[in-house]
Amino acid sequence: MPPAPPTPDSASDHPQEDPETTPHALPTASAIAMTPPRAATDSPETMGDQLSAWFDDLTTPTMTTSDGSLAAARQAATDYARLAKAENTRRAYRSAVRAWCAWCDHHGLPPLPASGTDVAAFLADERGRALSPETLKLRRAAIRYLHRAAGQPVPTDDVCVSDTMAGIQREAAGRGETRRKKIAATAPIIRRLITPIPDDLRGLRDTAVILVGFAGALRRSELAAIRIEHLEATTRGIRLTLPQTKGEQTQAVTVPLPYGDTGLCPVRAIERWQAAATLTSGPLFRRIWLPPQRWTTALAHEPPAMRLGTTALTAQSIALIVQHRAMIAGFGRRDLGGHSLKRGALTSGMEAGAHPARLKRLGRHKSYAMLGEYLEFGDLFEGHPLEGIL
Repeated sequence: MPPAPPTPDSASDHPQEDPETTPHALPTASAIAMTPPRAATDSPETMGDQLSAWFDDLTTPTMTTSDGSLAAARQAATDYARLAKAENTRRAYRSAVRAWCAWCDHHGLPPLPASGTDVAAFLADERGRALSPETLKLRRAAIRYLHRAAGQPVPTDDVCVSDTMAGIQREAAGRGETRRKKIAATAPIIRRLITPIPDDLRGLRDTAVILVGFAGALRRSELAAIRIEHLEATTRGIRLTLPQTKGEQTQAVTVPLPYGDTGLCPVRAIERWQAAATLTSGPLFRRIWLPPQRWTTALAHEPPAMRLGTTALTAQSIALIVQHRAMIAGFGRRDLGGHSLKRGALTSGMEAGAHPARLKRLGRHKSYAMLGEYLEFGDLFEGHPLEGIL
């Protein structure tokens, strides 16, 4: 029996994180650095625990109401500084710092300020637990950010750390460990995905998610953030305004969603979904669930009506929708994901002969090198540069 497709709506709309407790006071960096690690018998809270809590607070945005005082102005500056990095980055850094602090506590080492040899040993130990080089690069970046935020010397640029990371990457390459990219959902694959989708409420939503993500070459986080207010109807399609993107954190970006002549038209998919869900404002893509089935309904063999939520789907839910529909269409669980839509759009444009500059603009990439990461080349012999010469 093949595994059951993941159910996107059964997951929480928000990624699970540690429960929030009473905010910790933010000690000075010197105070943290001078506090020796305490044994577990002295207190349940170690130096690593204190530092993790401090870093969690440091990377959790809170906006202070200005009262005209200097203290409020300084706190507001701190609040804005916390917004300098995207939420996904802050979340990943918090997780990495917790792992670093726990490792230091286990070995009786100070997590701040740290030595380069300790950071190198941490990365090597984590590699021994089969963590990928990409994950280790992220953990190294988090330790670097931790030290800079605390005003301490940065140990991650030491030669021993750089050489350790280079050795890890070389060892991983020698073992054949490469990042496995999701399949590019090109136009034929998109048709295969949406063909079996029914025209019920969930089906209309999922179809719109797939077609909008494909037509706009959107990331899953960008799909999740779309609101009705971001859509502007024109005679040629819909102008979608993205307040923020991965490449543009400080200014809005406009993405065209053109009318199509086939079943892949994103505009008609949005119109059908909006009409069925009677949406006039707020998030475009929302959670849908089935209420608990009462025994009277069960006896009558009446399927319960689907209920529409008010909060937006998360990026994780978008990826699960793509995986769910891909498995129904006969793909493997890990073949497609949220990135497949953007990769498929750019690859389809490339195969249709679109100019690289237009592909770069559609993908909202700052460099052609990054654009190349999203393109999927099929038959390597097709269109060989030396065809007809050899």
